[in-house]
Amino acid sequence: MIAGQDKAVEQFASAWGSRKLHHAWLLAGPKGVGKASFAHAAARRVLADGAGPAFDAPGIETPDDHPIVKLVEAGSHPDMRWLQRLENEKTGNLARNISVDQVRELGEFLTLTSALSPWRVAVIDTVDELEPSGANALLKILEEPPANMIFFLVSHAPGRLLPTIRSRCRRLEFQPLGDDAMASILEAQAPDVSAAERQKIIAMSFGSAGRALAFAELGLAKLEDAALAILRQGDPTNARRSDLAIELGKKAAAERYAAFLDLAPALIAREAKRLDGGSRERALDAYVKARELAVVAPRLSLDPAATVFQIGGILADVAEPASLKP
Repeated sequence: MIAGQDKAVEQFASAWGSRKLHHAWLLAGPKGVGKASFAHAAARRVLADGAGPAFDAPGIETPDDHPIVKLVEAGSHPDMRWLQRLENEKTGNLARNISVDQVRELGEFLTLTSALSPWRVAVIDTVDELEPSGANALLKILEEPPANMIFFLVSHAPGRLLPTIRSRCRRLEFQPLGDDAMASILEAQAPDVSAAERQKIIAMSFGSAGRALAFAELGLAKLEDAALAILRQGDPTNARRSDLAIELGKKAAAERYAAFLDLAPALIAREAKRLDGGSRERALDAYVKARELAVVAPRLSLDPAATVFQIGGILADVAEPASLKP
């Protein structure tokens, strides 16, 4: 079950049921709203229906005990490929991009005869992360796809893709999740979170279940409180931003630091909605600066403590116009 995305599920299920479907599906929408989960579920359904035995299940659901499901879950189904950034064996970090070599390997896969089903499936999660040469290689594949091949291209920012890739896909829109869907997901997957903290997490997750679960796991409610204090009350002595920098600059805090980079711009955007006049203009300007820094910092391997301190200054600018600072 893909919570909160009934329209996307219905559109694909209808096309699959008739077997009159596009070969490439662009799954477009914000990060963390269920696009990859949809691709996984749809792939299981396609491969299970193709291989048998037959079953009766609604939408894109497949019984958990179906033999094909077990192969997909184990990552060993011969008719499925899932492309994502690879982990560097030496550093343990993910590569910056999905490489052209990975796409070429996908092309080689397409030359093979299907093994268990007439259908084959490839998921690229995310297509936004293809290096330029990889995007061009994918385009060639999409231009001349083999029969009975389905591509699911997960995209958080479809506007950045090559127009020629977008034009060869049928687009499915994934919307931010409603509060009820978010609450259900948190209750099921983070049962230890209190009702009060759950509501706070929902408010700062902007309809992204992935972000909400990360916040719940990392205990980011306290970080939100600290950031909001700077955003609304300022930080004239630099003490608040210094405390944040010390906390998130530790090696053990790498995941919380990464989550904070995602959280800070979102908090500013939310705050801007309740402000007006000069305060709102400052918030919008701060959002642009914080968002840019949050994107650049990991790519350039900027020092986490220094980055957090700088973001703290951006937050403080909303409450304390530079012209009024001592």
